[in-house]
Amino acid sequence: MKPRGAQNEQVFIDPVCGMEVCHMSAMAECLYQGKTYYFCAAICREAFEAEPEKYIRPHRQHGVKSG
Repeated sequence: MKPRGAQNEQVFIDPVCGMEVCHMSAMAECLYQGKTYYFCAAICREAFEAEPEKYIRPHRQHGVKSG
């Protein structure tokens, strides 16, 4: 979820459906692990709250090999 500038408005990607959502007009939001996620609809927020790890992409560090 990386904000993009669009005429002074922050735009985020709904982590459930992938839709672009302006933080000012988002239908729902959720604070998870200190980060606010914005959603296009309450149903997307509900899906996220039920299984947040399913929708959060892990960040990979360059130069670090897994396992």
